[in-house]
Parts: sequence; structure tokens; C-alpha cells
Amino acid sequence: MKEELIISGRMNPNIDPVLHIWHWQIPLYLFLGGLAAGILFFAGLYTILGKGDKYRGAVVYAPFVAPLALVLGLIALFLDLKHQLYFWRLYTTIKLESPMSWGAWTLIAITPLSFLWAALNIREIFPQWKWKFTFLDTLEEFFRRHIIPLAWALVVLSVILGIYTGILFSAFNARPLWNTSILGPLFLTSGLSTGAATIIILARSHKERMMFSRIDLGLIIVELFFIVHMFMGFLASTQVQIDAAALFLGGPYTAPFWVLVVGMGLVLPAILEAMELAKFRVPAIIPASLVIFGGIMLRFIIANAGQVSRWLY
Repeated sequence: MKEELIISGRMNPNIDPVLHIWHWQIPLYLFLGGLAAGILFFAGLYTILGKGDKYRGAVVYAPFVAPLALVLGLIALFLDLKHQLYFWRLYTTIKLESPMSWGAWTLIAITPLSFLWAALNIREIFPQWKWKFTFLDTLEEFFRRHIIPLAWALVVLSVILGIYTGILFSAFNARPLWNTSILGPLFLTSGLSTGAATIIILARSHKERMMFSRIDLGLIIVELFFIVHMFMGFLASTQVQIDAAALFLGGPYTAPFWVLVVGMGLVLPAILEAMELAKFRVPAIIPASLVIFGGIMLRFIIANAGQVSRWLY
């Protein structure tokens, strides 16, 4: 009898029974990036529309959250890197076919702009604020004169950032759950929704809260449409994608997804926002907080379930 010894690494942690290469850092980063994109999109949009004075929560107060979210997201992304000292190599080339290249260059552009936008509105928070150097006053005056081009830059970059958070997943063809073009629009819509929810929490006027409750309600409906469309696409596709959909349709991710994301993060806040718009007294922080919670859960569940889905069984 001839014996053979087979040595395998499959029993290593995060290898068997499924390969887990992305941990909590990536979904956290994707959520924070989407949140910042949503906030900055509305800040730029309402500035372009000339409604900055009418919607101060969107244009002035909520954008202070964006640079903090981007910095925390970049820290999470940095922690996930295997060779952290070589992150700068992302900026030695531009690859239009690479989602990571798009993301790296978008982040390096939108992050300083988010700080700049907050700096232009800092006197709204601290009325006695004065810059220590005169050249900073000159810079402030320059950017205030060119606030519309700056707002357009925020709108364009925030849309790219919001879509990129989904395309980063969908570019992985080896993961059937992620291999769908719907993730880009879904994550963009989710980011806009969490941004609108943040504005609702920080808005100073009832009129502004009602306005963004309507916007958020519309975004939730669009998000539900994308989710339904995603599963319809899976069920009408190949066997591996049918099996990927089965993770959410009777599989281990059924309860977390349909309860935490769809139920608590979309349907319930939609009902509460509709009640609020119908003149029922609903504390605005409740549906807004549920929307933000749903946005976090969406990314964590998609990230983990995507790594479970695979071609080989």
C-alpha cells in the first residue's frame, strides 16, 4: 500500500470552511465613506440651488460630520492593509479600470474639500472664530467667491465616492453575491439616505426636517426597489448566484438581513417618516437613527455573506 501525506492550510482561521479576507474594517470604511458622500452631496446641491440659507442643517451643520467620517474611514482602511507602509503606491499610477484606483484618487480629492467646506462654515459654530494668519483670511475670501465651483466639485466627487463603495465589491467576479452591477446604485442610494438621516438629526428647523424626511422616504423606496431587483437578478441567473441569493432566502443570513436591514433599517423608518409627514408626532431622531443603523448593517452583512458565496462547493 502506498501512502501519501497531504498538507493543507484549509484548517487555518478564516480559511476553512470559507475564505474571509475582509474583516470589520472594510464594511465600516464603506459605511463611513457612503455617509460622508451623502452629506456632502446635499451640501453641494443646495448651495448650487441657492438654498443654503434655507437649509442650514444640510449646508452648514451636517458637513462637519463628513471630514470626521472620512478620517475614521481612512483609518479603518489603513488598518486593513497588509503592507501599510506602501499605501502611497496607490498614488503612483492611475488605472481607469481599477475600482481601487478610482477610490484612492477620489478620497484624496474629497477629503481636503470636506475640511475646506467645514472651515468656510466654522464661524456658524464658533462666532468669535478668527484665523491666526492673514493668508488664511485671504484663502477664505477666495473660496467664498468661488463657492459654486467648489459645490459642483463636492457633488461630482460624492457621487463617485458613493458608487465606488458598491463597485469595490461588485468587481470581485469570484464572489457571486457581489458580482452584480446593482451594488453601486444600491450603496449610493444607501449613502444618500444615511446622509439625509444625519441632516434630519442636525437640522435646526422643523421645515428642513420635513423636507429631508420626504427625501429620505423617497430614497428608502428606491433602495427597496434595488434590493428586490438584485434578488430577482440572482434568481434568474446561474446556479451559483441562485445559491448566493439562497443565503438570504432561508439561509444563515435570512434573519439578519430581512430583520436588521430591511425591517428595522428601511421599512420601519419609512413608516415612521410617513407618519411624521402625516402630522403624527414622531421624534425625528428615531427614524433617522434607524436609517443609519440599517446602512451599517447593510454593508456588514453584504461583506460577510459575499465572502461565504463562492463558485466551488
